[in-house]
Amino acid sequence: MIEFSLLSIMTFLPLAGCLIILMIRGDEETVGKNAKYMALYTSLFTLAFAVYMVIRFEPLDDGFQFVEHSGWLKTFGINYHMGVDGISVLFVLLATFLTPICILSAWSSIKTRVKEFMIAFLVLESFMIGTFCALDTILFYTFFEGVLIPMFLIIGVWGGKRRVYASYKFFLYTLLGSVLMLVAILTLYAQVGSTDIPTLMANPVSPEIQKWLWIAFFASFAVKMPMWPVHTWLPDAHVEAPTAGSVILAGVLLKMGGYGFLRFSLPLFPDATAFFTDFVYWLSVIAIIYTSLVALVQTDMKKLIAYSSVAHMGYVTLGIFTATVVGVEGAVYQMLSHGLISGALFLCVGVVYDRLHTREIARYGGVVKNMPKYATVFMIFMLGSVGLPGTSGFVGEFLVLLAAFKVNTTIAFLAASGLVLGAAYMLVLYRKVVFGPTEHSDAASMQDLNPREFWLLAPLVVLVIYFGVFPSAITSITSPAIEKLVSNYNAHLAASAEAVDTPLQPLENEGH
Repeated sequence: MIEFSLLSIMTFLPLAGCLIILMIRGDEETVGKNAKYMALYTSLFTLAFAVYMVIRFEPLDDGFQFVEHSGWLKTFGINYHMGVDGISVLFVLLATFLTPICILSAWSSIKTRVKEFMIAFLVLESFMIGTFCALDTILFYTFFEGVLIPMFLIIGVWGGKRRVYASYKFFLYTLLGSVLMLVAILTLYAQVGSTDIPTLMANPVSPEIQKWLWIAFFASFAVKMPMWPVHTWLPDAHVEAPTAGSVILAGVLLKMGGYGFLRFSLPLFPDATAFFTDFVYWLSVIAIIYTSLVALVQTDMKKLIAYSSVAHMGYVTLGIFTATVVGVEGAVYQMLSHGLISGALFLCVGVVYDRLHTREIARYGGVVKNMPKYATVFMIFMLGSVGLPGTSGFVGEFLVLLAAFKVNTTIAFLAASGLVLGAAYMLVLYRKVVFGPTEHSDAASMQDLNPREFWLLAPLVVLVIYFGVFPSAITSITSPAIEKLVSNYNAHLAASAEAVDTPLQPLENEGH
């Protein structure tokens, strides 16, 4: 095994932290305090390993790195196979970066069952890392579904008034789609005789079977993204989840759907992907326009940002299914950027919620008077969400629209209208909260960011601006893997077209 089994250490280190937290004894206050510190230290160690992994990562290598391969369910030929490429390595870093921020954000807001909350978060981190590292479909499915359990508990136990309804809706929506994915994985195993992802990439199934398998995988990933019209669980989940839950849900969990499209739909089912491309384009455009219009009329801050997430994910699916290097590059950039910006926006909502205990936009106004630091930070993230040049939000959307214009100008024009709507609802939110009327004196007299809140948001501000000014920091890592993905996809489509054109002479083209 390479690099001291680095991926396994990262994946299972949070679980080791859980075991230590389970052994903590004492009165409730002492246990809670020690559990918080243990969870924080564990997540920071995991982040350190992830940073080391990115430093040692070879950007010019378009294959899988840090590969680990050993027997797991040997009777069925199912192996424990882990590895990362240019597409997945930064998602692992994103998950490990946001986890300690989430733990710190819950430092004072979670007062009951603190020990259990920290355990749930570390288990969630373990499953998130495993999802992005797994190179076996059964292993991927195990981690992908495992994420549901801690997130279900985080929303259902520590959420708001309608937390039980929101957690069950979240669980049932995502589980229903994933059942179809399991059936598709078993079908692939029956067809190819392997669950190994690189093996499946090299041995695509027939175009007729691909369509059915593509639909099964799409059902799972579309719910996770979430795409319109299976997005309705997300606003409820965000509104009821604690701040830390919303940050990790928007920052990492939504990206699993997009990652699934890149890891499965394009490389494993290229013919079906080409067949369903127009269908995905229209779903993406409807998501961008419809959810932006819905966001315009929201009265709850969290709900508005939740609907904006659905719109931003519409750009991701649009970019992925252009199946061009520029489009996929833009989609990956958009996912990473959205992970930082939306997570930061939910942290900003959490800051004012801790002071006033309401998310109603109408209850705020004149916040800039006593909270200039907060107003500045909130403005940067708001402008990043809008896609202002100089922020990371601009790069992804620009690349996606550039690719979309090359493949379908109508779709690109409609998607571009979402930029105007996005600017409208975010600027309205900012104006009302920060510069709005000050009849509510309690909102205008709130205390500014305390040191903990400031240092939670500061690194996010730096990254949003840095990646907006220096996009090559991300693209230099992702480009080789994306170019390989797109070239393999196009090569397979060309081979399929050639096979259809000359069905009676398959051997004549063997050397081409």
